[in-house]
Amino acid sequence: MSATAAAPQHERSESSAPRWSHSPAVIAGAATALLLGALGLIVGRVDVALLCLPLVASLALSLRRLPRPGARSGVRLTQRVGGPARVDCTLSIQAPAQVEMVVLRYSVLGERERELVLAGPLTGELTWPVPLLHSGPQELLRVEHRLLAADTLLATAPQEPIVAEHVAAPAQRAVGSLPLPRRLQGLTGPHESARAGDGGEFRDVHPFTAGDRLRRIDWKATARRGRVAGELYVRRTNALADATVLIVMDSRDDVGEQVAQWSRNDPAQKGISSLDIAREAAGSLAAAYIAAGDRVGFQDLSSRARMITHAAGARHLARLQRAVQTTAPGARFSGQQRPPIVPPGALVYLLSSLLDDQSVNLALRWLADGHRVIAVDVLPAARFARTTRHQRIAHRMVLMEREERIELLRRRGVELLRWSEEHGSLPLAARLRLLSRPARRLGAGGVGR
Repeated sequence: MSATAAAPQHERSESSAPRWSHSPAVIAGAATALLLGALGLIVGRVDVALLCLPLVASLALSLRRLPRPGARSGVRLTQRVGGPARVDCTLSIQAPAQVEMVVLRYSVLGERERELVLAGPLTGELTWPVPLLHSGPQELLRVEHRLLAADTLLATAPQEPIVAEHVAAPAQRAVGSLPLPRRLQGLTGPHESARAGDGGEFRDVHPFTAGDRLRRIDWKATARRGRVAGELYVRRTNALADATVLIVMDSRDDVGEQVAQWSRNDPAQKGISSLDIAREAAGSLAAAYIAAGDRVGFQDLSSRARMITHAAGARHLARLQRAVQTTAPGARFSGQQRPPIVPPGALVYLLSSLLDDQSVNLALRWLADGHRVIAVDVLPAARFARTTRHQRIAHRMVLMEREERIELLRRRGVELLRWSEEHGSLPLAARLRLLSRPARRLGAGGVGR
């Protein structure tokens, strides 16, 4: 993932008049003083009864140091991008003068909560440099606080947590070779289609027919081929058309490269995840196709809100990139009764870890409807640090089932593209060139139909 230093500063603040309540120490002190006084009177011991006086005096003196009525306290949380992969979260605390301690409970990147106690007069700014371990939406810091005064005899309830959230943009890779659908559509565009028209390369020499333009008459061919007067020949070229591309992301799971974290899914420990790779692939493909003048749509299988219709242009690309960046793991398909609608002749990219049959069934359905389908494998390469023998066996069984699904896709005609680089594999650019070969664009009449 990547973040730019020019990103704006975000700020959240809360301010309120604290509502004080007696801490358990007040009740314990008062009960102890009452017990000592009563005990001294019962047994007739004045010295025992007098032991309650220091407790009563300390309680009275402490309660005199109450914060002024109407005094307000507040916190302000500011986040600023501090580097290519870091966000600095700064917490500013404003406490009344009589506050003696501020107790903070915080968690960074969803990890376990920690507590920090600050002396009231020394409260100021605290800064947490939070690393951006993943792309997409994430909770950087969650902080709640409470105030203590009058020798901790008075305390406020924990305030509403204040949260710093951030959406990290995924990295983008240059895509030089673009696979095309089986049929190109439209009357103009960057790609050559199989039908005759304007703008493309030379197609053939054909007898003049009604509708042909006079400027296309090839007089040399006419003189060479013409047999009777008035027989004319024209030079024909291929028409140009654009491609329609649908990028479908299966965001129901977010599997990391560390197999030991598959059950716990700790963001700080799981390493590169499948959604990190999927966001990078979706953003890179969308940018490349729109730069070529094609129309691109986006669909998240876990959310109807992240559905972008097909269009082109820089403004549409910004909408696509925002939808890709905000993609988060979902529990199920958003529309199980009605799968995403694919325009006729579109090229479908299905970005999935292929760990279950639902995405495979969708790919086969689109293929049966006549679409070219490319399944992009976004499962990261496995790492086995701190794994047990049972975890390694379970991982092997999951991968065996996954290979059966991949083999089924291959047999039916779905093309496979592994996005992440692995040792010994072809570079991504070479894999895309193989998918972009003209022979893979089917149909009578030649390339690019």
